[in-house]
Amino acid sequence: MTQRVELATVMDRLDIDELITGYAVAVDDGEWADYRALFAPDGRADYRAAGGVEGPAAEVADWLAETMRLFPVRQHLIVNRRLRLQDLGGYPGDRAELQADYLNPMRLKSRSSDEGGDAGAGGDSPGAAGPTAPDFVSGGRYAFSLVRTESGWRLLGVVVQEKWRRTPGAPGGI
Repeated sequence: MTQRVELATVMDRLDIDELITGYAVAVDDGEWADYRALFAPDGRADYRAAGGVEGPAAEVADWLAETMRLFPVRQHLIVNRRLRLQDLGGYPGDRAELQADYLNPMRLKSRSSDEGGDAGAGGDSPGAAGPTAPDFVSGGRYAFSLVRTESGWRLLGVVVQEKWRRTPGAPGGI
């Protein structure tokens, strides 16, 4: 591999890392236009293993927008990223596969926010137990398929494989 190819490979890795981080931020912040923009025109997402839907990214974004209203606070942590760039005889190709684990704590919409109150009011603080503790935590693995486009790297496919889920009061924890 030449230094130019090695540099291109490093740049690809950084671009893909930024794309995956953008995915987590878009879902957590409810930025559905940003979510859609992360995908190639024929991109698809599959959330069936986590109780969701599968389909074109735009349709899945609509479903997420509706479903995530139940969880006004969410935080996707995407870790242990294993990236495999297409290798064309020592040169990087235009496709990649990334496997990564996730941890996703979320808070359910509170009654006070349903009634127009501020869910964060009333003494809730990030370090306090009770009202700020997550109501729902899940973990699993993402499989991302990526393609290089004229606009940069984009998601061709996202498959979620939920491995575990914990809700308050569930016997036995995880």
